[in-house]
Amino acid sequence: MRHRVSGRKLKRTASHRRATLAALCTALIRHKRITTTVPKAKETRMLVEKMITRARNASAPEVTPAAGVHARREVARLIHDRDVVKELFTAVAGKVGTRPGGYTRIVRLGQRLGDAAEMAVLELVDFNTGQEKAEKPAAAQKRKKATGAKRAQSKAGAKKAKEPAAEKAAPAQAEGASS
Repeated sequence: MRHRVSGRKLKRTASHRRATLAALCTALIRHKRITTTVPKAKETRMLVEKMITRARNASAPEVTPAAGVHARREVARLIHDRDVVKELFTAVAGKVGTRPGGYTRIVRLGQRLGDAAEMAVLELVDFNTGQEKAEKPAAAQKRKKATGAKRAQSKAGAKKAKEPAAEKAAPAQAEGASS
């Protein structure tokens, strides 16, 4: 029995579980939002919130530089991407500096079609990803307009190319009519 044993096994060995959770934590900090199953999201949330708290405490002004280095090394034990660790200690820790906890949000999506697993979105709360998605379609519309303009130019160019051929044929017909 597993009375009072914290954490989920996720049907994996210890090393596989650690690797899976490390990959999910890295992806969440890099992309600010991931889609996964509810149990994995809950396990990832526990790890990420502890890492964000460690980064926030290390970036406090009263902390010695040695303590900051130690905190980075502790986080780097799980996250093996230096860019993600740097982003965690600069951008993420700076943005959640005043928040006392609760840095992540889990939004349930429903069941996956293949195996009916309960899916969820795990996202960082202070990073408003809704506005980023609103900007992307605007950029896509500009591209569509540009491609539409290019198509119009190419059609106009094709008409101009056809017109001289018609003009060449017209004088030849006029000469043939005069003879």
